[in-house]
Amino acid sequence: MKNKKNISHKNEQKLLDLGRTILRFMNQKTSKIYNYKQIAEGIDYKNPRQRELVIQALHRLQATQKIKETEKGKYIVNLNIEGTLTGVIDFNQSGNAYVKVEGINDDIFIHQKNVKDALQGDKVLIVTYNFKGKKLEGSVVEVLERAKDTFVGTFQKIAEKDFGFVVLDKKKLNTDIFISKNHFNGAEDGDKVIVKMLEWKPGSKNPEGEITTVLGTPGDHETEIHSILAEYGLPYNFPPEVEHDADQIDRSINADEVAKRWDMRDILTFTIDPKDAKDFDDALSIRKLDSGLWEIGVHIADVSHYVKPGTILDDEAYARATSVYLVDRVVPMLPEVLSNDVCSLRPNEDKFTFSAVFELDEEAKIHKQWFGRTVIHSDRRFAYEEAQERIETKEGDLVEEILQLDKLAKIMRQERIRNGAITFDRSEVRFNLDENNKPIGVYFKVSKDSNHLIEEFMLLANKKVSEFISLNKRNEPTGNTFIYRIHDDPDPAKLTALRDFVGSFGYKMDLANTQKVAESLNKLLSDVKGKGEENMIETLAMRSMSKAVYSTDPIGHYGLGFEYYSHFTSPIRRYPDLIAHRLLQHYLDGGKSPNKEEVEEKAKHCSAMERLASEAERESIKFMQVKFMEDHVGEVFSGVISGVAEYGFWVEIPENGAEGMIKLRDLVDDSYSLDAKNYAIIGSRTGNTYQLGDKVKIKVVKANLIAKQLDFKIIND
Repeated sequence: MKNKKNISHKNEQKLLDLGRTILRFMNQKTSKIYNYKQIAEGIDYKNPRQRELVIQALHRLQATQKIKETEKGKYIVNLNIEGTLTGVIDFNQSGNAYVKVEGINDDIFIHQKNVKDALQGDKVLIVTYNFKGKKLEGSVVEVLERAKDTFVGTFQKIAEKDFGFVVLDKKKLNTDIFISKNHFNGAEDGDKVIVKMLEWKPGSKNPEGEITTVLGTPGDHETEIHSILAEYGLPYNFPPEVEHDADQIDRSINADEVAKRWDMRDILTFTIDPKDAKDFDDALSIRKLDSGLWEIGVHIADVSHYVKPGTILDDEAYARATSVYLVDRVVPMLPEVLSNDVCSLRPNEDKFTFSAVFELDEEAKIHKQWFGRTVIHSDRRFAYEEAQERIETKEGDLVEEILQLDKLAKIMRQERIRNGAITFDRSEVRFNLDENNKPIGVYFKVSKDSNHLIEEFMLLANKKVSEFISLNKRNEPTGNTFIYRIHDDPDPAKLTALRDFVGSFGYKMDLANTQKVAESLNKLLSDVKGKGEENMIETLAMRSMSKAVYSTDPIGHYGLGFEYYSHFTSPIRRYPDLIAHRLLQHYLDGGKSPNKEEVEEKAKHCSAMERLASEAERESIKFMQVKFMEDHVGEVFSGVISGVAEYGFWVEIPENGAEGMIKLRDLVDDSYSLDAKNYAIIGSRTGNTYQLGDKVKIKVVKANLIAKQLDFKIIND
């Protein structure tokens, strides 16, 4: 009898899991009506026995109102169960979470006891309710789609037992993963590992998993850098077959291919890049024409000549979609033989390029433009510092040419700002590392004229390629499919909040129209330069902005003030630029507009990978800052409050960019709480206030390399 019960329990579980699979499939297109055959086909349940199970699972889903029958034998996802919504879950450090639902402005709060088995980034079905008249809250009903199933953590073997747990790095997963002995796979107690989640049984406190990779000892430099890459699912080496393919590439500059291109090898050409760069994506050529105009060539590595669609090289580049720049290394999109050699526009070598060539007058007005494939020869490689020296001292080789390009770039930059471009010029933190990758110093990368020079000509090429494809001779939209870099207008509510907040510092903003907003933002950014509140106001202004993404929908680029804009100038390190090259050549050859949906799917993938890469880059900077501060534990610094939350606030040390946390529970002189509207933490008894932008004195209490976290303590004089 017992056995029969066990079988039926097993069957129950099978139908429950199948129901989840069906819902996941139907949720891909929630407006579509399916019959049971389409569903069975869609989830690969094709034999009669499996189809029978599908029918049983559908009856159950209908009984629990997860789906409804529109007519006999036809089903649709039931989105109208009272108060249910679908969205993506985002945990904070306290273990509570918020669900972002498309079309709803405010994220929905989920208390940690109601998150069920959801993990960071999962797509979830939630039921909402108004709790004691407060804002909308919710509970997770079920996980519709896992964001990921592999995680990074530290293995803890339970002494005397044949099991252990992986404790995850990220505060955002509020549970450990259970590992049975047969899934240790060589991991020892205390190792940093990659774990794959196998299943999470209903009602079970912990998911079960299997250790797939042992990364090494926590805190060790290589282990931590590989952990960051693994955490974001980024690779740190190429499969042998991809390397092999790259090595086979024909790198000759053969006469047949040269004959198809504009041969520009006799025109003065040079590159300007960071001093430690190896992948030179772009070069500039300059010569004065008999007409008195300046011919400026923007030459970009012709990656599409070497990397062809449908090859494993291309598949790998697409999967990566971007190079990842960590503090001590680059994880390239293309194998090194391509990125640093074949495609790189190195000095004194002939190279195949894809070029945008402009004829400009002294006022930087374009009289003529040309796009197409070329062959160039770079005569000189400049580091930014060398080019800057030419601009400042007006001495050195090629000084005339660099000064002419600088003059034109400055005119173009002024014009852009006049037309509504926003001038965010944030300095980026960099580290001086010793031979063991230990940070021995911190400096800030600041953009100077030589950086702006290159930036302006790259922007010009990106903009003009985009317009060439998107507009006809009469300046009307062509509707041609292309991959754009778009940046939506700022969120009006965030702008209003920014205006009200900066008003308390005496700054004014005019939000009457797009032009006024841009002017106000530029004035604000220039007025706060060098002030105590500079960092805070810059940060808030940045947060009021949308994120730039890739899309086939040309809504324009707000931050640059361009109607049409794309990425064309860095195909060695960005896949969207490679797509842009292929599409441009397709149109130059007279091709018809290709399928928009296919390009849109690629655009979405590239945006997602770019987001992951920038998060990994931020993590690696955080790791290095904590590593740098290890030698400064116990020291006192002046800092600026850089962020506030309900459980504490962050303080940044301006001289090195390191950021640490002050926990509210460590402030013992009063009971403090968050005043979100004013970005402040206020003491209930004393009225003591810690506000975003305030200067404070702090002591470094703890540097936790593994959590990449600094703990500070307020020092009152």
